[in-house]
Amino acid sequence: MKNLSKILLLAFFLALLILPPFLDAYVVYLLNIICISILVSTGLNLVTGYAGQINLGQSGFVAIGAYATTILMTRLGIWFWGALPLGAVIAALAGFGIAVPSLRLRGVYLALVTFGFAAIVEMILVHWVSLTRGPDGLAVPSPQLGSITLNSDLKMFYLNFSITVLMVYIAQNIIHSRVGRAFVSIRDSELAAQAVGIDLTAYKIIAFVLSAFYGGLAGGLYAALVMFISPDAFSVLESVIYITMIVVGGMGSILGAIIGGATVSLLPELLRGLKEVQEFMFGAILVISLIFLPNGLVGLFARFRKAPKIGE
Repeated sequence: MKNLSKILLLAFFLALLILPPFLDAYVVYLLNIICISILVSTGLNLVTGYAGQINLGQSGFVAIGAYATTILMTRLGIWFWGALPLGAVIAALAGFGIAVPSLRLRGVYLALVTFGFAAIVEMILVHWVSLTRGPDGLAVPSPQLGSITLNSDLKMFYLNFSITVLMVYIAQNIIHSRVGRAFVSIRDSELAAQAVGIDLTAYKIIAFVLSAFYGGLAGGLYAALVMFISPDAFSVLESVIYITMIVVGGMGSILGAIIGGATVSLLPELLRGLKEVQEFMFGAILVISLIFLPNGLVGLFARFRKAPKIGE
């Protein structure tokens, strides 16, 4: 069974590498959005799903990454390959700035603080016109790879896909490391974690910084993909959508982040004719998942695999 799963996974990756040139341009664009959503949800799952720290400010980190990458390129003339990681680092520093004063907060209070952070970032993007050009937005130059300009959805897909696979692999290794085990211990019981010598302050900060870094990296890639950014793309509603991704997919699971990111990022396309009720639909999906799928789609699949077959 394990060998079959590996073969199917390999076939899936090969299909993603081979098929895009033969697909419709819009489908390739959606594949890019899925990759970026998986990157965001993977980072969010590290802090919320594994470390148990509710973060409703992920859209703020994505916005910081997008704008920092763009401004570093357009104002300071930094090459994309330097601006992208630097933008993610700036987002990570913002994560550190949020984590430190929020260490004593839990549950709904932490959620409110992080949600407020996302709202503040959105307001800054709108009103700091000299830096962000406010509602007018910023044009984003296309990345260069040697003599190749990554100015199409197809070219950007291979970049986004490669970075997403790498960062998901890194997240998986983090979870199986001492850091990941500390995250899970803190999530399950802070008192028990502290009793066995885990530094709650340090690991909570690490979780927020990692989550912000992933969000910032995704923001930089999103900016390069769409080639134009404005505050509308980073509203606080996006944070609700990101939380919905990990709840639907399965909190505390890298596979859940992948499934949730891919599934929920396609919902706006499925609900394109119902734009006025999209916010309601996301809220309804979030509540329904919390009630009926507490372990997300990953938990549902696991339940079916363990279910006894007829005749057993």
